[in-house]
Amino acid sequence: MGLQVIGAGLPRTGTRSLEDAFKHLLNGRIYTMSAIPGHPFNLGDDWNGALTGKSPDWDRLFDGFIATVSFPGSLFWRELSEAYPDALVVLSVRDSADEWWHSFDETILRVARMALAPDWTDGRGFIDLLERFAGTAEWDDPATMKAAYERHNDAVRQNVPSNRLLEWRTTEGWEPICRVLGLPVPNVPFPWTNSRSEWIRNMYGSDSQ
Repeated sequence: MGLQVIGAGLPRTGTRSLEDAFKHLLNGRIYTMSAIPGHPFNLGDDWNGALTGKSPDWDRLFDGFIATVSFPGSLFWRELSEAYPDALVVLSVRDSADEWWHSFDETILRVARMALAPDWTDGRGFIDLLERFAGTAEWDDPATMKAAYERHNDAVRQNVPSNRLLEWRTTEGWEPICRVLGLPVPNVPFPWTNSRSEWIRNMYGSDSQ
């Protein structure tokens, strides 16, 4: 069957909530970074090859999955939308690049910066991913990353046909997702999960670190 939904939204745009929502709606497995055994720094041969321009066998890579959200799949929305022409593309966004940056900086990049240590030996796949997104090695620069966020979202908007694209914010909940998928709205609250404070608490055991 292949992927039914391609999440083009970047991390920290409600992708964890989307993961839980798609599990509920589509009753299947959702591909995220956590599906990669060596995540986030050792991405494996398929994704390492994709980062250098060598397309993997997408059907094999996504075997058993019905949707993908967040990194690394969201950086390959163009390739995936071509490989799965019937799949819905969901672009999850924040209200502003500033809002996204502050959340991304305080969560995702806190992990990525570990690889900058002089004695780091645990792979650099995550850094390669960030450099692809940023278009430069300066992925820890706020202005560079906010520009990359805007550029990414605009590219999706401009290149995915409107009949395949849903732009979505977490505040919108179930309704727009169910409408485009032709499914009834579940009689349960939307799974708003993985807030910034929750992410930090799960990672470090405290909101203050």
